[in-house]
Amino acid sequence: MQLDKLLSDAGVINDQKSFQQYAKERSDLSELLDTYLLYKKVGGELEESEQLSLEPDEELRQLAKTEVTLLREEKNNLEQRLKQLLLPKDPRDEKNIILEIRAGTGGEEAAIFAADLFRMYAKYAEKQKWRVEILSENVTGLGGFKELIALIEGRQVYSRLKYESGVHRVQRVPATESQGRIHTSAVTVAVLPEAEEVEIEIDSNDLKIDVFRSSGPGGQHVNKTDSAVRMTHLPTGLVVSCQDEKSQFKNKAKALKILRARLLDKAVQAQQSEISQERKNQVGSGDRSERIRTYNYPQGRVTEHRIGVTMHNLENFMEGDIDGFFDLLINHFQSESLKSSDILSR
Repeated sequence: MQLDKLLSDAGVINDQKSFQQYAKERSDLSELLDTYLLYKKVGGELEESEQLSLEPDEELRQLAKTEVTLLREEKNNLEQRLKQLLLPKDPRDEKNIILEIRAGTGGEEAAIFAADLFRMYAKYAEKQKWRVEILSENVTGLGGFKELIALIEGRQVYSRLKYESGVHRVQRVPATESQGRIHTSAVTVAVLPEAEEVEIEIDSNDLKIDVFRSSGPGGQHVNKTDSAVRMTHLPTGLVVSCQDEKSQFKNKAKALKILRARLLDKAVQAQQSEISQERKNQVGSGDRSERIRTYNYPQGRVTEHRIGVTMHNLENFMEGDIDGFFDLLINHFQSESLKSSDILSR
């Protein structure tokens, strides 16, 4: 492969920027190449078995027919995987994300579950060796979150988490419930790809910035200085507040990062609203008004409504063991994309 030759070239090795670019390209193509080579190998074995199935020896014919059935199934699966790998990649898949979690219906119980969800994502991020930084939080008296905004950085973060946007419903007996009754509460999750300055330019004249004293825990310094920041984007009316840092400058930087991500998401949502209804159905998972998942604690089950899958592993799920669900979701939406793709007819 040409990329392998480039990666072994002394000039490229000494140029770290070029080396990293080629190494990433090689890594991105490796699964496609490996799948194609296996597809060709299985195809060759299938041809041999089909020839053997025509032999006069009855026992050999039966063995070959069995082998043909298995190889055809494997070849079809590999062909489907190749089609998925050949689909145009989402250019945002490699991006870091801004994760926004907000308590919905359910009062304090919803806020507590918002904290549970954040802990779940943080544990998953730890397993993936991603970095998590809380940008803004609104903590309740019982340790829940009315709202939490975090930055998650790492390889293919958006690719793995982009289908988490939506309404997450929980059914359980709240800690605040004295009668032992099961309550249903809801939390909304938004996953926004982090926007670079070159993607979203913000004119400083379009910003109204107010400073005020931070509230809540944080020590005397935080509460006695005007370090908190409220940033309003005048053309869109979007408002972002940050007060977690002691430094007004740091709070401004965090607010700007969140605002930039929301503006990028707003632009993407506007673009998606212009495309066909068929395409809208394929990307329906991005609708944050859509109930996507139910966490039922009494029965220890998690139900993914978009693909009709229920698993009875809630305890492990909440500990960040969610790769299996993500794989199912990615495969589902890739298959949906294939239905309208001309790759199928090639």
